Amino acid sequence: MIDVDPDRFEELVTAALADVPAELADRLDNVVLFIEDDAPPEDPHLLGLYDGIPLTERDSTYAGVVPDRIFVYRNPTLAICETEEDVVEEVRITVVHEIAHFFGIDDARLHELGYA
Repeated sequence: MIDVDPDRFEELVTAALADVPAELADRLDNVVLFIEDDAPPEDPHLLGLYDGIPLTERDSTYAGVVPDRIFVYRNPTLAICETEEDVVEEVRITVVHEIAHFFGIDDARLHELGYA
């Protein structure tokens, strides 16, 4: 396990988000990203989570809803990493994975693409 302070971890998440291709990032609508130290108690090893209505399920009645949320969890990520380079890679994978859920891509397909 490596120790990366919260500010540095936030920088890594911000950099991973900035690396998302513009054609995808520009389509992110009504979604916010949060960084939290710990995953929910019911799934303490979770690295990230998408909570919302995927783009593929939004229709003409989609209005006035609270923003979707993407969470990246610092401590579970650090627990599986030995170097900062490992953290960079895990954060990149997690950010892409959760954004993919926003676009309606399921875990099975993400596993096929190497983002699981």
